Amino acid sequence: MEIKNAQLVVDNWIKEHGVRYFNELTNMAQLTEEVGEVARIIARRYGEQSEKESDKGKDLGEELADVVFVVLCLANQTGIDLQAAFDKKMDVKTKRDHDRHQNNKKLK
Repeated sequence: MEIKNAQLVVDNWIKEHGVRYFNELTNMAQLTEEVGEVARIIARRYGEQSEKESDKGKDLGEELADVVFVVLCLANQTGIDLQAAFDKKMDVKTKRDHDRHQNNKKLK
């Protein structure tokens, strides 16, 4: 699914099920909360912290999807065409970093 379509899906869901968008500040707080949940799973599952029994059933994919959902909400409510912004960012990164990582001895 293209990002444009994902933005439409989220917008339709908000209109059909969500009453309205939370304001931008509330969504920013929610995004921070969701990123924290992703960080907790990664720190405990892939990092050096031990994973609590209560965290073992947590689905990293589901938590990442929560992050994407809130990002799409923020893009919608602030009038951002996230597809265009993402495409532009990839172009910038490709031009700027074309050889940068290939020449990084730390990555070899």
